[in-house]
Amino acid sequence: MATLAMKITLERIALFQFTPAHCAQARAMLGWSVEELSEESGVSVDAIQRFEAERDVLDVTRLALAYRFESQGLVFFPGFAPGRGMNVRGSTPDPVGRADYAMVE
Repeated sequence: MATLAMKITLERIALFQFTPAHCAQARAMLGWSVEELSEESGVSVDAIQRFEAERDVLDVTRLALAYRFESQGLVFFPGFAPGRGMNVRGSTPDPVGRADYAMVE
């Protein structure tokens, strides 16, 4: 039961720490276009563009984007540009393998 509570807590933290500005900044850091991020994350181009325009997207979509960037070693903190984590490879190395992946836009 503690594991489920921890998972939910970590997902909530990721949701609040990962912003639309982070998404655009992280793409720039990695040299990815919206289309490349779509291919890498499994999130539609339209959903990425809506998110970066600060419009509503599903939480699972935001998590898929955040986890994809985290799998590249990026970390996110409110009010700061993304950074490279030390010894961090992300909590979801394969977002497509997540149980809630089917909900991604």
